[in-house]
Amino acid sequence: MQANLISFIQVLRTHDVRVSPAETLDAMDVAKALGYADRERLRDGLAMALAKTPEEEAVFLQCFDRFFHHKLADFSLEGNETDTEAAEQDPDAVATPAADQPAAGSAGGAASLAAAAERDPALQSLLSTPLMQSLLDNDRNELAMAMNRAAERVGLRQIQMFTQKGQFTRRILDELGEHHIRDAVISLEQRADPALVALQRYRDILREQVRDYVEREYLLNAEGRQRAFMEDILSKTRLNNIEHTYLHRVHELVRKMAKRLASRHARRRRRVKRGQLDMGKTLRRGTATDGVMFNTYWRRTRKEKPQILAVCDVSGSVAAYAKFLLLFLYSLQDVLPKVRSFAFSSHLGEVSDYFDDYPVEKAIELVNWKYGGATDYGSSLEDFAALALDDITGNTTVIILGDARNNNGDPRLDIMQSIYQRAKQVLWLNPESRRAWGTGDSEMLRYQSACHFSAECNNLKQLERIVDQLLKSTR
Repeated sequence: MQANLISFIQVLRTHDVRVSPAETLDAMDVAKALGYADRERLRDGLAMALAKTPEEEAVFLQCFDRFFHHKLADFSLEGNETDTEAAEQDPDAVATPAADQPAAGSAGGAASLAAAAERDPALQSLLSTPLMQSLLDNDRNELAMAMNRAAERVGLRQIQMFTQKGQFTRRILDELGEHHIRDAVISLEQRADPALVALQRYRDILREQVRDYVEREYLLNAEGRQRAFMEDILSKTRLNNIEHTYLHRVHELVRKMAKRLASRHARRRRRVKRGQLDMGKTLRRGTATDGVMFNTYWRRTRKEKPQILAVCDVSGSVAAYAKFLLLFLYSLQDVLPKVRSFAFSSHLGEVSDYFDDYPVEKAIELVNWKYGGATDYGSSLEDFAALALDDITGNTTVIILGDARNNNGDPRLDIMQSIYQRAKQVLWLNPESRRAWGTGDSEMLRYQSACHFSAECNNLKQLERIVDQLLKSTR
């Protein structure tokens, strides 16, 4: 059961439930204390140890019910769904079987096979195998345990793709010894033995239950891996190459990355003489005085007031990159300092109010509609200087996202130099490959001299890494 519990925790991790090694040990202690007899009590105890948010608890409960699936499969002939469907279509056909066919129940099928085994030593040997004995007796516990052991031996929990379901089904059947039943069916078919139908039905029921078992394990184990695989692909794909059908997944991925960064860069607390009582430390220090709290300790969140100015080119193909940068920044409002956003193509304007008045996706659409067009970096920098140059201080970070292609206009490098001299740091993110910088009408190499940091940034993985460094520098 300890191995099962560890496997269950691995399933939780593939479904984005964070479980540390220490929490794994806690879960083992919970299972040891509560035991495995009461399923609901074990579920509630493990939920308290492993789920830390309502969202994680919902995922935990779903995974627990699917992982510790307690309903045993029915291998009896009368429990076969084929009989039920046939009865619905033609009740008389099931109620009055043909004279040359065995009875519908397990007893009739077993009797037919026993009679045929008296004439066939090979069939007699098959009926004496543990698998066939369990099928004849409908020993659900033994058959379920045999399937679990076979699945463990073939590594079913490593299944990742839906195309592997057939392969694992065949491997498990071979581990169970189904090939002996298959050989016996061929032999009976060649002799036109009346026991053929009963043996075929036992074989078909076994195959059906193994297929169902593999399907459940696939849904449990492969779902999280497939999502992680898809997210890894999307995070490394150029944003302007992502098809429209995947945009909802990209938005979810951006939020997940933002949540991860927010957790990593949450505001630290420091000890002060007033604020929120640090109850843990106060109680610990009171131990020496029999719990009397002579000394109190306080803490409060450190408040910092840096500022980020995000200047985004929303012309043409660059608009896709600007969209996700803004989505990233506004998903980090809890840990980022104040963000002021500017958009431009031929002219520039502040768009921060859009994000105050509309949901972030709607705001980005309105920004692209209003400021999209042909690019003029010189004119846009003049607009930016008029709007925000006086607000830039030694505590300001300026992020510029654009390809620096100015259509051979005046780049106004003097304004970039003024921004560089006033700001704490100037970051330029260019979606083009570095090899294209400075080619054609690109002014990137000239603008690069007025930046503290410049980087190629055209996918979410690069964007996450750059925003991570930005958060470290603004803490």
